[in-house]
Amino acid sequence: MPDRSRLTFRKSSYSSGTGQNCVEVADTLTGAAVQDSQNPHLGHIEFEKAEWWAFLADVKTGNL
Repeated sequence: MPDRSRLTFRKSSYSSGTGQNCVEVADTLTGAAVQDSQNPHLGHIEFEKAEWWAFLADVKTGNL
């Protein structure tokens, strides 16, 4: 797991604009990290690059 202080999280374009249900994403050397913007102290989930691209493909096609 990368040092959290080295991750730069940004709000996901799939998050709601009302300030609720916000997901933040950070690029890692091997893929991506995802966290809940309202509870960043709870940590993040990391995806390897292939897993991340498969997840994004499913989101974009409505399979999730």
